[in-house]
Order: sequence, then C-alpha cells, then structure tokens
Amino acid sequence: MKNIIFALSMVLVSLTVNAQIFEPVKWNTSVTKLSDTEYELIATAFIDNGWHLYSQSVPEDGPQSTKFTFKGTSNFLKKGNTTEEKGHTINDPVFKMQITYFEKKAVFRQKIKSKSTKPYKIKGSVEFMVCDNSKCLPPTEVELVFNIK
Repeated sequence: MKNIIFALSMVLVSLTVNAQIFEPVKWNTSVTKLSDTEYELIATAFIDNGWHLYSQSVPEDGPQSTKFTFKGTSNFLKKGNTTEEKGHTINDPVFKMQITYFEKKAVFRQKIKSKSTKPYKIKGSVEFMVCDNSKCLPPTEVELVFNIK
C-alpha cells in the first residue's frame, strides 16, 4: 500500500513540474504629459534572461509580431502608430528570415491627444510572442491600463 501511495505521489509531482506556466515577460505602463493636451502612453516589457520578444514589424510567415490595441473612447485620439526602440536584427536560422527582437527590456510609445480635462483611464492590450533558444511560447495577450491625469 505504501508503494502505491508513493508511486501516485511521484506521478502527481511529475505532472505538476511538467505543467509549469512560463511568464517570461512582465508589463508596466506609465504616462508622460507632453503638453496641455498631448500625452505619451508608455508600455515597458521586462523580459527574463534567455528570452526574446518580437518587434511589431515581423515579416509574413515569421513569428507573431507584437501588436497593441487601444480601446477607443471620446476622451482621446491616437496620434500616429505605436513606436518601439531599436531592437536586435538577426538572420533567424529557425524562421529563415531577418527578424527584429528585444532582450531584457523593450519600450513602446503611443502618442495621444486628450479631449478631456478630467482624469480618465485608457484601456488597451498587447499581444506578443516570446522564444528562447529551444522553444517558443504561444502568443499571449495582456491587458494594459494607462491613467491620464
């Protein structure tokens, strides 16, 4: 009986270890006031060592690019597209193409024009894919909130 309980507990431990959920990217949001009506929404990705996050500009048939979506309201207007810092561009041997990605940290910026004088929140999301040297995780979507004051 002890052997059966021991064997079952080992199977349970093995399943728990194999079912780890990887979350190698943590997101932080902030807002910079540029003028009385203009703000910059800043989304910063902190990337665990050994992992990389792909750029917003990835060739077709490559990995999932990073995509930002902002829920529109009557409080603001987007100005232009979301920008990103310069990443690392390589000839990727797996995807057989030139791909830009980020390691450790990536900063994305979106300018807006505020149409309100009262504080409000801008809700959005980011969809992204990360890989390390041996595997890629499925695309993940994370909700983002920016506080306009």
